[in-house]
Amino acid sequence: MHRRDQRRVDRQHGKHGLISSDRVQAAMKRVDRAHYVRNPHEAYEDSPQRIGHGATISAPHMHAHAVEYLLPFLRPGSRVLDVGSGSGYLCGVLHYLVTDLDSGVTGTVVGIEHIPELVEWSEGNLRRDGLGAALDSGNIKMIAGDGRQGLAEAGPYHAIHVGAAAPTMPQALVDQLARPGRMFIPVGEDTQAIIQVDKDLDGNVTQKELFDVMYVPLTDQAKQRTMGP
Repeated sequence: MHRRDQRRVDRQHGKHGLISSDRVQAAMKRVDRAHYVRNPHEAYEDSPQRIGHGATISAPHMHAHAVEYLLPFLRPGSRVLDVGSGSGYLCGVLHYLVTDLDSGVTGTVVGIEHIPELVEWSEGNLRRDGLGAALDSGNIKMIAGDGRQGLAEAGPYHAIHVGAAAPTMPQALVDQLARPGRMFIPVGEDTQAIIQVDKDLDGNVTQKELFDVMYVPLTDQAKQRTMGP
């Protein structure tokens, strides 16, 4: 499996309207999914894939959706939190969206995942994909912790992505949004929807339901370990 397969998927996403922004397409092209999945032969399929410990890597089109909605807040120098960072793939994409290589302005991407084995694996994935320097400098930080509580000491965050479904809106994450800031989060149990949470300059918070989804649940470490391979 090679970069040409990644380019084929990128072209399909552009053709079918999944990626409308040139910035998003450029960032996704720079991150090779083959480094972030358990089976490289399935790396470029547009479907979620299991990565172990009850976690999945989202389908490429869902990552594209998420980044498109967060894009107005993904500027060089922005701080971003990825909750349920799993394989580390989206942290790599986000890094390129908050970094201007020409000017040297670099943002910070924090990935938080409560399975320590996945945190270690994700760091290895990022290094294999050429992002070791970003890890060493702290521009990308992969943290083992309870994503439902966020990581207040590294915030506030201009953008927060949540990669698993919370049963209700986590107030801790809302509190950690910058002014202004935006969160993309699936919420619900039997039925789930993506909620866009916006905080304005005055700290006023609004919520907008975007579309229905089906994600793995955002839960604690012990329960996730019982959810299968």
